[in-house]
Amino acid sequence: MKLFQKSGPALFMYSVIGIGILTSVLTLGAYYGGKTDSRVIMWIGIVAIMIVYHFWVRIIMGNISKLFKKHLSYKQWWFKEKKFEKGLYKFLKVKEWKGKALTYNPESFSVKDNSLETLANTMTKSEWDHWMNELISVCSIFFAFIFKVTVIPFLISAIAAMIFDSQFIVIQRYNRPRIVKLLERQEREQLINDVEFPNGQGNLLA
Repeated sequence: MKLFQKSGPALFMYSVIGIGILTSVLTLGAYYGGKTDSRVIMWIGIVAIMIVYHFWVRIIMGNISKLFKKHLSYKQWWFKEKKFEKGLYKFLKVKEWKGKALTYNPESFSVKDNSLETLANTMTKSEWDHWMNELISVCSIFFAFIFKVTVIPFLISAIAAMIFDSQFIVIQRYNRPRIVKLLERQEREQLINDVEFPNGQGNLLA
């Protein structure tokens, strides 16, 4: 029942995985089972396997990474904005296309339903997941040695997958500093509200 409560992109991923598994079983089963010697059928099966790999392993890694993501924080050096980033994101025109990207769990990034600190940390953990996905993409090249075929198609698919995940890394790194600024402003205002004059005349905003 929980599966049907997933977002549109999540359901799309599960659907593609199911179709990919079925396609790869039928095509590779026919090719390696001696039913056909068509290289086209073999490559259809390999492409289906790669699609399943890129989708399914990302879901698996996302669940595994939950075990240690609790140690991640937007305050850590790696996740802080670097000096070159503003210029880079302006050049890439991130502001114009970031809202069109697919989101696996859109409710996790809702400003209405989450505190600013929760949002900042969620963005941090999401970025971490996509860095792991970059590694997953590179590892897909080894399928060329498993099937004993040319490495070029696997290299192309790895690069395409890395570019796909890069957009989400960029989006998180573009949005997070803005959330952090709002959070810091909120914390400063709260601190001012909590500070009282020594003579007990009330807080500074009274």
